[in-house]
Amino acid sequence: MLHYVTTNEGKVAEAASYLGESVGQVDFDYTEIQSDDLGRIAAHGAREAYRHTVASQTRRADGSAADVGDAVLVDDAGLFVDALGGFPGPYSSYAEDTLGVERVWRIAEKEENRKAAFRCVLAYCDGEPFAASPDPVDRDDRVAAAATGAERDAEETEPLPVKLFEGVVRGRLVAPRGEGGFGYDPIFEHDGKTMAEMSTEEKNAISHRGRALAKFGEWFAER
Repeated sequence: MLHYVTTNEGKVAEAASYLGESVGQVDFDYTEIQSDDLGRIAAHGAREAYRHTVASQTRRADGSAADVGDAVLVDDAGLFVDALGGFPGPYSSYAEDTLGVERVWRIAEKEENRKAAFRCVLAYCDGEPFAASPDPVDRDDRVAAAATGAERDAEETEPLPVKLFEGVVRGRLVAPRGEGGFGYDPIFEHDGKTMAEMSTEEKNAISHRGRALAKFGEWFAER
């Protein structure tokens, strides 16, 4: 069973459309570390969530108990603006809450280059190692490193490798348009339309999360 670690049911539904019905939801508040790298943030969350499922048999969305060692999937995403050095990037939610989307647009409006990209990184962990492949594997497991030398089982001190899959959709920032979507959708234009002007089907077809899920789905089918 694959568990998507999120409080957002929409993400689970989108994942299920790519991966099939074997996707459950785990509502677990993992630690979101501060980093400029989406991969590091997602990898840390995936390790913490995996250890949580092993330790406590987290409940599935349907109320049944998750199997010990069930695989987990965590994502992190953000809006990266070229002229702003990638800001807000991993801090997109914070910038939206504190500055607001229209103020982010007003900052970017002053720049000649308004190119931007939505990026999403999926982090997968099932407690097992991975064969080499083009997609990166994060092995920087600081929890395991900190446990080295302590009186713990070898299983607890073994690093947990995490497989990473990235999806990107490129576009540019524009003055707010459209009534749909959420977050930065009204100011992000792709192929002539803002995300807020697209239907749900149009948006899902080109979404950064969808592209990451498509890459992950191909690999996971062989896992």
